[in-house]
Amino acid sequence: MCPPPSAVIFDLDGTLVQTREASWKVFAAINDAHGLGIDTAEKFFGLFADNFFASLREVCGTTERADRVVGEFMSALDEHYAPMMVPGLADVVKQMVPQSRLAVLSSNTTAVIRRVLRSNHLEYCFAHVFGGDVEPDKGRGIERFLSDAAVGSGRLCTAYYDEPTGDTRSAPNATANPREVALITDTVGDVEAAVASGIRAVGVAWGMHTEEQLLAAGAEFVAIWPQELLSYLYGRVDDACSCSVAVVETATAQQDRVVRNRRLRRLRGIGNARVPAGAPQSPPPKPPAPARDAQRTTTLDPVLADAIARTIR
Repeated sequence: MCPPPSAVIFDLDGTLVQTREASWKVFAAINDAHGLGIDTAEKFFGLFADNFFASLREVCGTTERADRVVGEFMSALDEHYAPMMVPGLADVVKQMVPQSRLAVLSSNTTAVIRRVLRSNHLEYCFAHVFGGDVEPDKGRGIERFLSDAAVGSGRLCTAYYDEPTGDTRSAPNATANPREVALITDTVGDVEAAVASGIRAVGVAWGMHTEEQLLAAGAEFVAIWPQELLSYLYGRVDDACSCSVAVVETATAQQDRVVRNRRLRRLRGIGNARVPAGAPQSPPPKPPAPARDAQRTTTLDPVLADAIARTIR
């Protein structure tokens, strides 16, 4: 199993939300209006085998027609598209927040992503969003994330971003370590874009494409249930790693670990108190001596205690 990722990029449609029926209903009207010949849901889903916009433009033929179709489809999504969240994924996202910086990379519009995340109270769990109206090419979106956003701060489901201290601030023009970035998606095209960009690709079995298709495209793992993402990404680390990218230890990766550990302490309320500069340091009080017949107690490591609490919750 690979080391836990410092950053996780989620696809939206088919990954975070149930999209097959909802997106097809919106597109069907566009197909009828323009006579594109994509008159079944299966044909529509087939457009996602590669970059969706590139596939749609190819079907349209001319640039003028493609611009009109894409524009109308995006407008229809903004107005009518209201998919349901995949059951269980909201909880999974919140469990990931202390561990990794989260982002959304989607062919859908920023307005739709905003509506979906806000309606599920997840808008402040994601630090970055690349909608199709911002960056229609998934490969280019991954590159932009690696070169800028992934090196920055994350969020702990609050409006403000983490503020790195001077000793953990990334150097100008620093890039994220691809070894520590994972894309979670339901489509072959996204998996191929992730592999080409050198980051990890993890598939989900409840979206557009099957487990077999995603593995054949290069996904290192395909989750059958949302909770399996937590087990796979943050479980026990083995010496043998199934990732196709090489292990690279960089200064940025070391800084990421420092920031991640600090965020974990903040979330658990540890280490928040600060002593002013020059203030006398008083030794910690000694614990009272236990009574002669008092029951023996055991102090758990905070990380172990947190893991046990999650298990029995």
